[in-house]
Amino acid sequence: MAGVTASEPGDQVLLSSSGGLGRIILNRPRAINALTPAMIEQLSGALGAWRTDPDVELVLLTGEGERGLCSGADVRALHQALVDGDTGAADAFFRAEYATNALIGESVTPIIAVMHGVTMGGGIGVSGHAAVRVVTETSQLAMPETRLGFTPDAGGSWLLSRAPGRLGEYLALTSDTMDAADALHCGFADFFVPSERVGDLVDAFETRADPQTPAELIMLFDETPEPSRLEKAREWVDDAFSRDSVEAIVERLRGLGGPGPEAALEALSARAPLALKVTLEAIRRARAMPTLRDALTQEYGLVSWFVDSRSDLAEGIRAQVVDKDFRPAWMPTTLADVPQELVTEAFAYRPAAPLW
Repeated sequence: MAGVTASEPGDQVLLSSSGGLGRIILNRPRAINALTPAMIEQLSGALGAWRTDPDVELVLLTGEGERGLCSGADVRALHQALVDGDTGAADAFFRAEYATNALIGESVTPIIAVMHGVTMGGGIGVSGHAAVRVVTETSQLAMPETRLGFTPDAGGSWLLSRAPGRLGEYLALTSDTMDAADALHCGFADFFVPSERVGDLVDAFETRADPQTPAELIMLFDETPEPSRLEKAREWVDDAFSRDSVEAIVERLRGLGGPGPEAALEALSARAPLALKVTLEAIRRARAMPTLRDALTQEYGLVSWFVDSRSDLAEGIRAQVVDKDFRPAWMPTTLADVPQELVTEAFAYRPAAPLW
């Protein structure tokens, strides 16, 4: 592999290429392949090398283990860096991650991602911008950042802002999980392949005997999933989540009533109030942006602001992942306590160094 170091079985990312196919296998199955700085470095290195390698015509991204492609960033390590006051380590990770997200989204060499099982946060960042995205009946996709006290990143705001109607705002604010049908409807995936046939699909890519495009080959395995739950919910989601503010969304959900709106209200009541207000504006700003890089630039400024000046991110990871008491002490504590000036400050923040 030109410019790519051969992988060993214990490596966190397994890399190989033959017959025109580059293989990337995320290899931390015990952690649902949560992304470490070393994994991001390996990913970006391989993609950068293969971009100019005439012997690599396609790249296939998969994850080891049955639990999922990738649960996101290694937030335990991020939490430790934040607790230690090592904002430089957090900044370095996000910069490398977002650059890799852009590399995937802009790749001339088609990248095919199999988004089986848990594929969330940074996991969507390394798969959701691929040229062809495959889901299975096991797929569970989400951008869960408001649970953790900050805002969708890794290009998540770009994808969310392009979901039908106001499903982007709904998914971003509630951190709701999409199944395969929802992911297809919301534009996070392109094909549905039953998990029992994924192995055959991988074999087909490895042994293909003719120059079929990735989509043409996948269509041999593609099936139609059950109808999307979120597609059926569009009427009330669009009604409520088109409102001008988070407070207005909450008020409308209370007025609508019913299982869906009530579940959304319960979710919003548990999320970080500041993160909710920043996220709503982030999705709406991203909707008007022309490129993925624009959205990533905005996300980098926002995550830098959360890391450098706010406590919610560390607190959210503590409550959800480290201590698992699920009782975060958000600051501010309520939507009413979040002034618009604080949201404006978030979008005006400029990191010490630009992303690009």
